[in-house]
Amino acid sequence: MGINDPNDTSANLQIGPTDAGMVRLYIEADGGVEVPMDFDPEEAEEIAEEIRAAAARARQMAGKKR
Repeated sequence: MGINDPNDTSANLQIGPTDAGMVRLYIEADGGVEVPMDFDPEEAEEIAEEIRAAAARARQMAGKKR
């Protein structure tokens, strides 16, 4: 499955700090799938920057379709 492939999977995302000083992305998906992913704060900031950049590109793409 690629980034543009449609699917009907639903999931919940939680983001927060751990008591070990990490940032955890916790994903819970259909079928009882649980994926905890821990990142050090610097990695988490890089991920946040990538999300912001992707959001900006998505806005540009949506604007071109109108």
